[in-house]
Amino acid sequence: MNTNILNILFKNVKDISYWENKYPKRNLKENQIVTRFAPSPTGFIHIGSLYTAYVSSLIAKQSKGIFYLRIEDTDQKRLVDNSINLIINDLKKFDITFDEGQTIGGKYGPYIQSERKEIYKSYVKHLYEKNLAYICFCNEDKVNEIRKKQIANKERIGYYKNVDPCLQLSESEILKKLNNKKDYCIRLKSPGNYLNKFKYNDAIKGEVNITENDLNIVLLKNDNLPTYHLAHVIDDHLMHSTHILRGDEWLSSLPIHLQLFKLFNFEIPIYGHLSPLTKKENETVRKLSKRKDPECKVSYYKKLGIPNDVIKIYLTTLSNTNFEEWYKENKNYNDFKLSFNNMPIGGTLFDIEKLKSISLDYFATLKAETIYDMLYEYTKEYDQINFERVKDNKDYLISILNIERNIERPRKDISSLSDILKNFWFMFDDLFNQKNNYEKSFICDKNIVLNYINNIYDENDSEEIWFEKLKEYAFINNFAKNKKVLANDSTKIGTVADFCEVLRVIITTSLNSPNIYYLMKLLKKDNILNRVEKFYKKNSNK
Repeated sequence: MNTNILNILFKNVKDISYWENKYPKRNLKENQIVTRFAPSPTGFIHIGSLYTAYVSSLIAKQSKGIFYLRIEDTDQKRLVDNSINLIINDLKKFDITFDEGQTIGGKYGPYIQSERKEIYKSYVKHLYEKNLAYICFCNEDKVNEIRKKQIANKERIGYYKNVDPCLQLSESEILKKLNNKKDYCIRLKSPGNYLNKFKYNDAIKGEVNITENDLNIVLLKNDNLPTYHLAHVIDDHLMHSTHILRGDEWLSSLPIHLQLFKLFNFEIPIYGHLSPLTKKENETVRKLSKRKDPECKVSYYKKLGIPNDVIKIYLTTLSNTNFEEWYKENKNYNDFKLSFNNMPIGGTLFDIEKLKSISLDYFATLKAETIYDMLYEYTKEYDQINFERVKDNKDYLISILNIERNIERPRKDISSLSDILKNFWFMFDDLFNQKNNYEKSFICDKNIVLNYINNIYDENDSEEIWFEKLKEYAFINNFAKNKKVLANDSTKIGTVADFCEVLRVIITTSLNSPNIYYLMKLLKKDNILNRVEKFYKKNSNK
């Protein structure tokens, strides 16, 4: 092997034994798991990354193991300023924290790949010395030319075996190109055979069929930074990950990674490939897209006002097929134990309506005071128009939120914090007075309603007494007990339910609302009378 070439490529590069000694095996107890979250710092976290981080953290924490953060920034063109802090802060909001990482420290750092160049070079040198790597001077145009030729000849696409003309270069030719400062990368000289098949037991998908890798993939790019393939293998070896959980878009790259582990004589960690989050659209199912789907962004849920706990509950539902049944009996989702055996092996449908349904159930379990505090913080950040309203009406809003809450089957009409003022706008006079449209409903004589409010209705009555007095008044004014009686008595003008309906629409403009007993109690008599006048002014011809 030409020592001049070695000196140009790997001058002062340490032997791999240095790194093996520097990063010894972790002192783990039996069954302890070491996982990592390894994002690229390209902006805010998205729901698929959150899913991977959440599952990886739970698997490690449940075993009392280690969960660490590694930043994979080898693609320098895609970097976004301050992304690392944005990612960490987003995850903290979901109580996803790390035992080691770029901003935390640890014995196996640095935890950012661009700061580990020296390490990667050592391992590439090791392969080069074993004739398992070579220098490639092909630029992008040459790579495309080879690809087009393969397509035209209906050959398999890729750099394999003797496809790369650089494999035929003599040492003198290589040395000349290096001395002339010609750009190069270093590729794997794969010993694999594409015809060889073998089976691999994936922690999530079970037994999968693998085709042996024979591609001469790039190890070090021309900027001296590694590709994902090399960096991940070296890092997970030296950081001693026991389990690698990642999206199943990487399943096709598994042959490359298994081959690299074997060529370095590393212990192979357990891989588990998570099913992609998918979306049903026009009777077809496709992968959730960062570009197309707003619900892919975690910020979407923050702006909507869906609590982080709800998202975690939903992610747990997606991650284990037995969680939903378990959760019905055990309401503290933090007590659930994730299992690889119950993780879905196919596409996982991300259903926003299912998420909102979980949110409805979640809000129904909270105290009104808790919801008010959440609403205060939410409007402060996302709804400045209503922030002062929330700030100045604490007790009133808590009373509204308490309607039908502290009962055996509490009301479920809040799926997000943004729902609250949308659902209860009519409880604020300034908003109500701006509204001029009423849902079509039963309408009786105005005097019947006014007389009821002025002379019968008493806001101090219990709900039971209130309803008995309402029914008695309705009977006196020719309202029937029910539709059957109404059908058989032409003197009746409607039913008790019809009388309640007109009261509901007068108060809320809508046919659907919480119990009108509580709404009337909060609004007070004078306010209700004003609303009666407004309603009949709008319906003066009725």
